[in-house]
Amino acid sequence: MLKIYTITVFIFVFIFLSCAEAKEKEKAGFSYENNNTKNTESSTKTVVLASEKIDLINKGIGPVSKLELLTEIDYTLAKNGEAIFKAKCTACHRPDKKFIGPAAKGIINTRTPEWIMNMILNPEEMLRKDPLAKELLIEFNYAPMIKQDITQEDARAILEYYRTLK
Repeated sequence: MLKIYTITVFIFVFIFLSCAEAKEKEKAGFSYENNNTKNTESSTKTVVLASEKIDLINKGIGPVSKLELLTEIDYTLAKNGEAIFKAKCTACHRPDKKFIGPAAKGIINTRTPEWIMNMILNPEEMLRKDPLAKELLIEFNYAPMIKQDITQEDARAILEYYRTLK
C-alpha cells in the first residue's frame, strides 16, 4: 500500500512540475533569436552588403590598370554598350535592380572604372582573388559571373552605358 501511495505522489509531482515548466515556456514565447546578451558588441554592429559598399581605390585584377574617363559621356559609345549589355548581361543583371547579380545603376559611383572593366573582362580571377568580388559572390548566393568573351573595347562601351544610368 505504501508503494502505491509513493508512486501516486511521484506521478502527481511529476505532472505538476511538467505543467509549470510548460507555462514558463508559454510566457517566454517562441523565438529563433539567440537570447545570449553576453556579446552585445557584435549584436550592435551594422553589416554593410558588398553591393552597397563604396570602394573607389581598388582597381581589381585584370588587364585594365589605368583608365581616365572624360567628363562628357560619349552617347554613341554608350548606345553600343547598352546593346552589348542587353545581349550578354541581362540574363543575370538588370539596369536598375538586383537580380541574379547586382544592378548596373549606380555602380560607377561605388567602384573604380578599372574594377568594373576588370570584373567584366576577367571575372574568374576576380572572384578568386579580389576581396570585394568574393563578398559579392557570397551576397548573390554563390552565382558566379561568367566570362562572356567580351573585348576590352566592348567592356569600355558597357562602362560608358553604366555612366548613363543615373
